[in-house]
Amino acid sequence: MRATRGRDEGDAATSIIAATILRRTQPSPPPPLSSRLVRAASVVLNARPRLLPILQARSPSPRAPTSDTAARRSSAIAASPLRRQDKRPEHTSSLSGANKVEEILEGHENWCKAEFRMEPEVFRAVANLLREENFLRDTRGVRIEEQLGMFMFMLSHHASTERLKKEFQHSGETIHRKINEVFDIIPALSHRFVKLPNPNQTHVKIASNPRYMPFFQNCIGAIDGTHIPITIAEDRAAPYRNRKGKQNVMCACDFDLNFTFISCGWEGSASDAGVLRSALRKGFHVPAGKFYLVDGGYANTPSFIAPYRGVRYHLSEFRRRGSSQRNEYANYKELFNHRHAQLRNHIERAFGVLKKRFPILKVGTFYPIETQIKIPTAAVVFHNVIRGLNGRKDWLDNQPNHINPSDYVDLPEGDNNYPSDIESNDGNSLRDQIAHQMWAAYNN
Repeated sequence: MRATRGRDEGDAATSIIAATILRRTQPSPPPPLSSRLVRAASVVLNARPRLLPILQARSPSPRAPTSDTAARRSSAIAASPLRRQDKRPEHTSSLSGANKVEEILEGHENWCKAEFRMEPEVFRAVANLLREENFLRDTRGVRIEEQLGMFMFMLSHHASTERLKKEFQHSGETIHRKINEVFDIIPALSHRFVKLPNPNQTHVKIASNPRYMPFFQNCIGAIDGTHIPITIAEDRAAPYRNRKGKQNVMCACDFDLNFTFISCGWEGSASDAGVLRSALRKGFHVPAGKFYLVDGGYANTPSFIAPYRGVRYHLSEFRRRGSSQRNEYANYKELFNHRHAQLRNHIERAFGVLKKRFPILKVGTFYPIETQIKIPTAAVVFHNVIRGLNGRKDWLDNQPNHINPSDYVDLPEGDNNYPSDIESNDGNSLRDQIAHQMWAAYNN
C-alpha cells in the first residue's frame, strides 16, 4: 500500500512539474533544447526519466540540409583559396631575426662590419643609447637590437622589404612599422648629434698647425653639396633631371669629419648656392665673426670664404707641380687656395666615408620618394653616432660589395656653375687680409 501511494505521489509531482514548465513557456513557442540542456534540466528538477519524453516532444529536431544546399556548401569550401589547411607558413627559418642578430654580434667582428657597418661593441653601444635615452622601446616581438639590425641592414645592403622579411623572419607589416619607427626618431637624433661646433674654440687641427694658425682660427668647418641618386615617378621627375635622377644634399662638417648640418630633398637641378640660400632662410646660421670654407660654386662672403677664381685650387694641381720647391706658389692667391683646399677637403673626405659606410647612398632606391629624402639624414645621424662611440673607418675600404655594381649611379660631384649671387666686398676684403698675412709668414 505504501509503495503504491509513493508511486502515485511521484506521478503527481512529475505531472505538476511538467505542467509548470509548459505554463511558463506558453506565451511563445519554446526554443529547441539540446540533449545536453535537457539532461541538465532533469538533474536540476530532480525529475524522473519519464519527464524527458514530454520535453523532447516539444523540441523539434534540426532540419537536415537539402541535397542542393549541401552540394553548394561543399563546392564553396573546396573552391575557397583561403582554406586554413592549405596555407603554408612563410617564415620557416630555424633562425629568428633576434637569433640572427645575436649570432652576428657574437661571431667574428668582420661579420658585424659587413652586415651592420660597425663594430659589434659599437652596435651594442648604439642599441643601449637608443634604449636608455628612450628613443626606441623593446616590444614583445622585437627588441631594439633586432630593430637596429633591420635598419642598418637596409642602409648597407639596399635591402627591400621582401629581403628584410626573409632575413629577419617577420611579416611585411612588422618590417614596415619597425623601419618607420627608426625614421620617426631621426629628427630627434639629428637635433642631438648633428649640431654646430663650439664657436669659441679653435679646432686643434688648426690651432696646432702653423700653416693654418692664426689665419683660419675663426674657421668652424667646410660646406659642400653632394648628389644622391633618386628614383621618382614620371609626373614628378622633371626637377630631378629624370626618373633615375638625383637630389642635391648640402652638408657642413667639422675637422673631425663629423657632420654639423644637413639639408635634403633638393632636386638635382638646384645649385649649391641656391640650396645654401634656402638653408639660411630656414634657420641655418653662422656665429658672428666665424666662417665656413666653400668651393667656387658659392659666393665669397664674410661667412663663407671661397677660393680665388682663375687660380690653381685643387690639390691634384699642386701635387703635379711638387711641394718641395720653395717657389712652388706664384703668388699669395695660389698659397691661399692651396691651404684653403687642404682644409676644405675634410667635407669631401666626410662624404667619402659616409657613402662607404652606407652604400645605399650610391643607388636609386625603390622606396617612396618621402623615404628616399629621409635616408641621407638617417645616414648622417648614424655616421656621427658611430664616430662619437669611437667607431673606426679604416676597414671600410675592405668590405664586400653587397650591392650589384651595375646599380651604382655615377654622379658628378660639386657645382661647376658660378653663383649668381653678388660677391661681398667685405668677404673679398677678409679673404685678401688672410691671404696677405699668410704670404708674409710664408716668405719669412
